Amino acid sequence: MKVELHAVDAIILLTASTVLILGCLQPSEEIQKLQSVEVRNYEGKDLSSIADLPENSIKGPQYVNIANYSLMVYGLVEHPRNYTYDEVLSRNRYSKVVTLNCVEGWSVDILWEGVLVNDLFDDAGVLDSANTVILYAYDGYSTSFPISYIRDNRIMLAYQMNNVTLPAERGFPFQLVAEDKWGYKWIKWITKIELSNDSSYEGYWEQRGYSQFGDLGKSKFV
Repeated sequence: MKVELHAVDAIILLTASTVLILGCLQPSEEIQKLQSVEVRNYEGKDLSSIADLPENSIKGPQYVNIANYSLMVYGLVEHPRNYTYDEVLSRNRYSKVVTLNCVEGWSVDILWEGVLVNDLFDDAGVLDSANTVILYAYDGYSTSFPISYIRDNRIMLAYQMNNVTLPAERGFPFQLVAEDKWGYKWIKWITKIELSNDSSYEGYWEQRGYSQFGDLGKSKFV
């Protein structure tokens, strides 16, 4: 059977089809993000699983309410800052495979992604009198480094490991990637970064006889 369409009928059909098509293309009001998948190989290098890292913190995993979280950068700086989580993540991001070596005898190779501590320093305007960086954690833990170590090695504040947001057990929201240092210098759940001239400051494990510098290849004890 032959069907004839008049010009008006064709326009009506075309309009209806267009509405249907456009209706299919309308974006969803809520976009649900799928959970990131942990990568286990990066540029040909096998990575350790996040599950391979023992939980050995002094008070157990800390669960930070990110809605109330702020990262304070203060002390010997021109402009003390309080960053929200998203403000920290708005900085340039970097990634690098770095091995974490624990004094307990285990080690893991992880792909870390984070921001440079240097960028936060530049925002705050570090004074020339500052020679020490003291980091504090949500659970009361602390440790310190010469500022030259942080600057010269472009040390990262990590928010991801193996392409996955840090779990609470691994220091969410931020863990320091303390390259070439023993694991006790890799502070987790960081809440404050103080610029200081107190080069003798001792953190939690340093007060208990561990090396102030925590350099790999050297004794972990004083």
